[in-house]
Amino acid sequence: MSAQPIAYGDVDHEAALKYAVQLIDHPWAQVVEGRIVLASPDWDHEKVAAGISRQLDAKADELGCIIGSGNLDLPGSPNWYIPDLAVMPEELATGAGALLPHQTLLVVEVTSESNGDTDRVVKRKRYAQYGAPLYLLADRQNRMCTLFSEPNDLGYAVVDGPHPFGTPLHLPEPFGLTLDTSGF
Repeated sequence: MSAQPIAYGDVDHEAALKYAVQLIDHPWAQVVEGRIVLASPDWDHEKVAAGISRQLDAKADELGCIIGSGNLDLPGSPNWYIPDLAVMPEELATGAGALLPHQTLLVVEVTSESNGDTDRVVKRKRYAQYGAPLYLLADRQNRMCTLFSEPNDLGYAVVDGPHPFGTPLHLPEPFGLTLDTSGF
């Protein structure tokens, strides 16, 4: 007697994967190109993210936005991201399980040894494809900051940088401020 394969019918694998990652009891569990990835940021990583967040706080309040690291869904792809920081309108955060990248004003990723290439290449491409208007990459390994803007299906049309840490970095409207990167 041989075991018969189980027929599951029409399974939405994308939905199943994204549902599964939300059940994992880990604050930084995300899906990157179909793989569940668990990250545990170190304190140097958190220092850079906090430094950026502090500089954005007043402007975010003025714009009626919040800064956080909630879920970003990329529908139609095997991706469910948790950015290091995202700035989004406060009204979108109420009752939302996940937002879409185009609903943010800014997405920030801070690299770590374990995920640097993902932030530099994969997430940059996906954030552009899904319309995140501004993507700030703080690359700790190369000690550089780069701001990407004007997203399209092929990537970002405008790249400001990479600039060495310590170089002021201008964020365009709606922010209209310059980040001090010297503490990174």
